[in-house]
Amino acid sequence: MLVHHLYSGGKDSSLSAWILKRLGYEVELVTVSFGTLDNWRFARETAERLGFEHRVLYLSKEILETAAEMAIREGHPNNAIQFIHERALEALASLPEVERVSDGTRRDDRVPLLDLPKARSLEDRFGVAYIRPLLGLGYRTIRELTGKLFVVEVRESEELEKADYEVELRHLLRERGIDPLTIFPRSHYQSRVLGWKE
Repeated sequence: MLVHHLYSGGKDSSLSAWILKRLGYEVELVTVSFGTLDNWRFARETAERLGFEHRVLYLSKEILETAAEMAIREGHPNNAIQFIHERALEALASLPEVERVSDGTRRDDRVPLLDLPKARSLEDRFGVAYIRPLLGLGYRTIRELTGKLFVVEVRESEELEKADYEVELRHLLRERGIDPLTIFPRSHYQSRVLGWKE
């Protein structure tokens, strides 16, 4: 039973992958890229250190451009990140070999997060199972588990070497002459898993 799991190299997507494996699934980690940067390699490094198969799924740059326009128009990144995540899930679910898709969204997330109708729609439209291992877990539980399992680096989003959607979105904003800090929160910490704890 193979699950294709959207993967950024952060603690949420890493914990989700670990849970899926413990449940008996074969897990392939999938990092989305728009081809503007090679930051997907940070996710690949983490995947290799954790012992998972990894691949890159390239999406059309038009998706990124639409997301950037949304972020500029609205003055914040929430709907832009949600838009990218939904397109990423759809692209992954549409691949002929994919029967199960997964992500690291959790109970307390606001974005990205599919509500129940959208989750059911994804499954119905593409004939896949959509699995969210962290949906019942809160921040405290996730912090405890990831602290026990992984070596985790936590830094400001602008400084962290990571492979999530935000990196290429920030890059495109800079290319358009827009300071990402006028749209993204100034003080926002994110994580990257560096490997297993001994």
